Amino acid sequence: MEKKRLEFEVADDDHEAWVHDSSVDHRGRTPCRATTGSWKAAVFIILIEFSERLSYFGIATSLMIYLTKVLQEEMKVAAKNANYWVSVTTLMPLLGGFLADGYLGRFSTVVVSTAVYLLGLTVLATAQLAPRLGPARSPRLHEALFFAGIYLVSIGTGGHKPALESFGADQFDEAHPAERVQKMSFFNWWNCALCSGVLLGVTAIVYAQDRVGWGAATVAIAAVFLAGRRSYRYRVPGGSSPLTPLLQVLVAAFWKRRLPLPADAAELYEVRPRTQSSKKRLLCHTYQLRFLDRAAIVEPGADEGACGPWRLATVTQVEETKLVVAMVPIWVCTLPFGMEVAQVSTFFIKQASVMDRRLGPHFDLPPASVFALAAVAMIATVAAYDKVLVPYLRRATGGERGISILRRVGIGMALAVVGMGVAAAVERRRLLAASAAAGSGSGSSPSVLWLVPQFALMGVADGFAVVGLQEYFYEQVPDGMRSLGIGLYLSVIGAGSFLSSLVITAADRASSRGGRAGWFAKDLDRSRLDLFYWLLTCIGAVNLAFYALVATKCSYNKQTVRVGDDKFAAAGDDDVECAAA
Repeated sequence: MEKKRLEFEVADDDHEAWVHDSSVDHRGRTPCRATTGSWKAAVFIILIEFSERLSYFGIATSLMIYLTKVLQEEMKVAAKNANYWVSVTTLMPLLGGFLADGYLGRFSTVVVSTAVYLLGLTVLATAQLAPRLGPARSPRLHEALFFAGIYLVSIGTGGHKPALESFGADQFDEAHPAERVQKMSFFNWWNCALCSGVLLGVTAIVYAQDRVGWGAATVAIAAVFLAGRRSYRYRVPGGSSPLTPLLQVLVAAFWKRRLPLPADAAELYEVRPRTQSSKKRLLCHTYQLRFLDRAAIVEPGADEGACGPWRLATVTQVEETKLVVAMVPIWVCTLPFGMEVAQVSTFFIKQASVMDRRLGPHFDLPPASVFALAAVAMIATVAAYDKVLVPYLRRATGGERGISILRRVGIGMALAVVGMGVAAAVERRRLLAASAAAGSGSGSSPSVLWLVPQFALMGVADGFAVVGLQEYFYEQVPDGMRSLGIGLYLSVIGAGSFLSSLVITAADRASSRGGRAGWFAKDLDRSRLDLFYWLLTCIGAVNLAFYALVATKCSYNKQTVRVGDDKFAAAGDDDVECAAA
């Protein structure tokens, strides 16, 4: 008995000293917990995200103004072009995450995509600064270079965003109690750094319009990221499509669709712990989507070893497929939130451009810099949530997270609906003030500070919903699809922006029938953005009720078991324990 206890103590010390998940260090060995991962590695990763956001939001928040003022596009055309760019930028991570998880690896994907990103910044700087390529001398060439530059940035972001964020979360071991709690805070502080980059990007960069200097800053911080490679924990890519196991489950379940489901889930096929790799995590059986359980039924008279992967799947593979299938309704329900977020960097900025932006006698606030209000609100929300609200809720509820991920997302979606209603009311007041000024000939316009409530509400909404979506899509996908999971979260914003463009087109056609003035005139004072905002408010409110129904029926907590370390197995520990993720 004493010998067995000693073996457990040795194994426990070994578990504390070394990381026994599926990660490796820079030499392909089991990572040492003291010298790799955790915050000491995550800081390097957060730093490069900060630098990338500097450039990205310097472009994104001034894009609407640039398209209308420099390229002379109509407001509705500029809004659609801006939304299309955001859509491509936030849908490309699906491809980038797929390549990172299956073939390139997350670290290599970050390095390659950063190079493409910097190429896009170089093209933009050339179009901006070369005298012969300016919009006045070569308008067609300037426009072509401009769009080439921003879409190269899109391609770079497509690999950079999903791989970098999942790579950062990979630095924390979910099986280690202290690192598990740190990982829950990682997404909060990741977004604080992101918003800090946004804050500087929409103030200093937009005001200076100096993309060459900030491109050089991005190069410097990219070098710092590479310098930290010895402290990182790496996940080896699978070498094949991460979607293949999911397809195998669907095919196997279809072939055995007529077989009766066993009354006892223990009869379903699973690899035994002693024969499984010590770094492989198994999932406990659940009773959702039970038709997929047929994939794990051993056919009568068949030998387990003779069945191929397209005819027999493990319980873990089936449960991973259930997790992904269960995400589909949640993804659909969050698309209206993506539509609302799309307005912040398009029409909200356009509103600011026609309002009184004087802050003192000698300073005019650039329109794009108003976006800083949303960034400040998000930083304050995330910091207060992580340091004040979560500790209180943990004590009050006894839950590890305080409140569930989907409830956090729902709160953010509700705040976004309120934000759109406030934006509609503010825009209506602005239109009335503009009409009165035109009638009196005074030419005065309301202060841009009237936009503070709607920007602040959308920033707080992001602090709840965006961070919650990041956690949800990262944690609920199989381990080999973490980058693709981040791509799914980003695709909510991309698909929402694309839907926003479709709604703009439909609303413009409907409102301009019979020769009437549409909602989206070239002059903002002749437009009816307030009605468009009310439309989005109604869509968001109806969708929120649907989301609440779906979320209450969704079991998103992954029940996991980790196969014991070899030392534990040697000590005779055959038990496995299910724990909510």
